[in-house]
Amino acid sequence: MSAENGRGDETDETYDYVIVGGGTAGCVLADRLTEDPSVRVCVVEGGPSDVGDERILKLRNWINLLDSEFDYGYTTTEQPRGNSHILHSRARVLGGCSSHNTLISFLPLPEDLDEWVERGCAGWGPETILPYRKRLKNRIVPVAEQDRNPIARDFVAAAHQALGVPVVEDFNAQPFPEGTGFFSLAYEPEENKRSSASVAYLHPVLDRPNLTLRLETWAYRLLADAAGALTRVQVREKDGGERVLRAERELLLCAGAIDTPRLLLLSGIGPADQLRGLGIEPLADLPGVGENLLDHPESVIIWETEGPLPPNSAMDSDAGLFLRREAGASRPDLMFHFYQVPFSVNTERLGYPAVEHGVCMTPNVPRARSVGRMWLTSADPTVHPALDFRYFTDPEGHDEQTLVDGMRVARKVAATEPLRSWLRREVAPGPSVTTDAELSEYARRAAHTVYHPAGTCRMGAPDDPLAVVDPELRLRGFDGVRVVDASVFPTMPTINPMVTVLLAAERAADLITGRESVAAGRVER
Repeated sequence: MSAENGRGDETDETYDYVIVGGGTAGCVLADRLTEDPSVRVCVVEGGPSDVGDERILKLRNWINLLDSEFDYGYTTTEQPRGNSHILHSRARVLGGCSSHNTLISFLPLPEDLDEWVERGCAGWGPETILPYRKRLKNRIVPVAEQDRNPIARDFVAAAHQALGVPVVEDFNAQPFPEGTGFFSLAYEPEENKRSSASVAYLHPVLDRPNLTLRLETWAYRLLADAAGALTRVQVREKDGGERVLRAERELLLCAGAIDTPRLLLLSGIGPADQLRGLGIEPLADLPGVGENLLDHPESVIIWETEGPLPPNSAMDSDAGLFLRREAGASRPDLMFHFYQVPFSVNTERLGYPAVEHGVCMTPNVPRARSVGRMWLTSADPTVHPALDFRYFTDPEGHDEQTLVDGMRVARKVAATEPLRSWLRREVAPGPSVTTDAELSEYARRAAHTVYHPAGTCRMGAPDDPLAVVDPELRLRGFDGVRVVDASVFPTMPTINPMVTVLLAAERAADLITGRESVAAGRVER
């Protein structure tokens, strides 16, 4: 029978493992699984290679990749209490978002992983997951001295002086409740080159004969075999040609928190009634597919500087701040990135002036309580899904208040030396915006994303009705399919999540191969 009707034939390309998505997690799995020379692995990646492409490999060029040929550029639905103009960049290139983002690299906090265990994810506690840091191949280091811009140094000094928080030299040295300092990045400071998942994991092994890369190839449907098992994936190549790839052991879905659930839904796996309404015949009624859409929303406050800034930087957002708004809390609940450029895309749209020289602080909600969802609007695979993050809709108003508090904290830091002497004036929202209501209105309308969608195929216990995968990352109701990317997060880690994805992929490699985990000893808290 033909591959088109889902039964496959002798023309199917056959591998032991087919990895859908050559992004952060997919690169890790491709490397680890092909360590066994008898195992055949195929990686399907919708974008081109990053090998030798300085536009990708030069870290400081990240901002020019947004809304470019390397960006899928997903839009959001109307956000009544937020910014409806946010473009959610998703990388279209080998290495995925680790080839596209700023490579800010934090280990997850132990309490973040404890929360996963409490949500039914046995085996994902800090004592199991954090030891995988020993296995990471990326070079992760604090921003190098030559990249520490004087104004960023003075931001750190002013935050320490104004707020009394410690200066942290290495945020990954131990868990932290709060602090300010330069971030750790996955990069090679000597040449400002990325140490992305593709650079660290795939580039050194591209000549392995058991590794096949299918670039600029888009996977859009999973196909069942005669026994009902999902063993095949239908793909479309750059020239429009169709192909079916078959996995004899497992299909590994690593396409990210938007495209992994999108692929499942297009394949008939998700809320059955919704699928029928689009003319898609359900294979499995999994109501959690596309639910639990999480993000790290943040806003922005911009200052014009007295003149041009010194030119040195790793990626123009090299330092930051974490705060506990509640005394005695074990984790921060307010974060800031400090940008050495005026990030004014959203403020200009609101009528605020552009400035040639400036900086900004971005109050960020580390564990937002507003939860959204994504869904298909058409059975046509080329139509983008709908993304509704439901920003700032949590009933308690936690997310909104976090931004309001953050705006006030940012002004306090800006009014403190040595940062104060650099700043000419506050451009957005401007010093006349002072009440909670005014600050909230501005902060929500000027809000943006730091491109951290997660949670849409969440991991959970058997009695969790919205869990899509079990704690071994196996797709509920199917043998031989796992999901390995940020879509499995049951809750959002406090910190930038890239390293959490790397750790999850390293853990997944052990789950897939049956190797023992690297966990040993106690994790210091």
